[in-house]
Amino acid sequence: MSNMLDNIKVVELFAGVGGFRLGLEAASPRFKTVWANQWEPGRKSQHAFDCYVEHFGNSATHSNEDIAIAKTQVPAHDLLVGGFPCQDYSVAATQAKGIQGKKGVLWWEINHILQVHRPSYVLLENVDRLIKSPTAQRGRDFGIILKCLHNLGYAVEWRVVNAADYGFAQKRRRVFIFAYHQSTTHYQSTAEHDTLQVMSESGLFGKALPITIKDTDELESVFFDETHDLVTVSDTFACSFENTGVMRNGRIDTVTSHSVKKHPIPIIAILQKEAVDEKYFAFDLSKVEYMKGSKRELRTKPNGEPYFYTEGTIPFPDNLNGPARTILTSEGKMNRSTHYVVDQVNGRVRTLTPVECERINGFPDNWTNTGMSDLHRYFTMGNALVVPLITVMGKRLLKIVEERDEIL
Repeated sequence: MSNMLDNIKVVELFAGVGGFRLGLEAASPRFKTVWANQWEPGRKSQHAFDCYVEHFGNSATHSNEDIAIAKTQVPAHDLLVGGFPCQDYSVAATQAKGIQGKKGVLWWEINHILQVHRPSYVLLENVDRLIKSPTAQRGRDFGIILKCLHNLGYAVEWRVVNAADYGFAQKRRRVFIFAYHQSTTHYQSTAEHDTLQVMSESGLFGKALPITIKDTDELESVFFDETHDLVTVSDTFACSFENTGVMRNGRIDTVTSHSVKKHPIPIIAILQKEAVDEKYFAFDLSKVEYMKGSKRELRTKPNGEPYFYTEGTIPFPDNLNGPARTILTSEGKMNRSTHYVVDQVNGRVRTLTPVECERINGFPDNWTNTGMSDLHRYFTMGNALVVPLITVMGKRLLKIVEERDEIL
């Protein structure tokens, strides 16, 4: 058996500016990133990768190329992590009767790495609409992911998490997917527990991010037919996945859970107390008020047909006594989704600064101040994780490893 001081070797995919790594390292020095990949396709400047190496070093283990090429460089590891795009995961049979996923869809690169290395654990993040997509066949895309993991010998837990529900500074809803291989003792130990126990207690998310399940009769179950391959799942599978679920031995159980809420960090707690640059006040106040306001306007379609365009009101300026809304990649540009706050020094309305966006995501001040423009700093924060949420999960994962003395 492994020594309790052994490192947990981590591979970080789609690393961005290092949110997973930062969160795991804050949980324990045992988490050691042995390889990481960050690549922004179609961009000459690789700002996120430059930020990553600024903080974690310029190393041969830090890859800045398309993962479709770089995947052959991935070393053996214990934990695979990454936030990957929500795409169309459908598959088709080739003329040679093999199965082919759509070119450029990054899930298939993850799947390839899992096929080669079979790490003990996998922790992935995505937008919450993943579990409902596509509209025409609800749940198909997530079903394909679950089927892939099942084929590789993994059990899976998932949870849609709003970071603000657990005391953090942002209403950011994301689905987290935790998979553990049948070779782990955690797989064997949770096999002894019923589904609701795994969801609320013995699994990764239950202890780390407490929930209540008000109506256990709403638990829905779906079974993968072992005679069906991925093409069949792609063509026919549909499921009303809820915000909480478990897959074991091809059985999928899903139910609506409710967060055991903590008071979130309010925006006012993260605002800079010193004077900020005048550029953060440089916008047309009347235009912003119009964008944020409710609308019912007669407009015309390209074919000349009239219609009424409607929008609801977004509070302006933002409520400083509550958490931030979701930070988007467009933060800082003049639009409806951008935050506008009352400056605590002069009382004027302004946008958030990049430092404040870093704080909202739990990064250290000036983490992204590595030579990129403000707009790129906002962009990286819109793509980033809530770091302390990963720390909470990392601490729970460490307990799972240590309690069972996993062989990593």
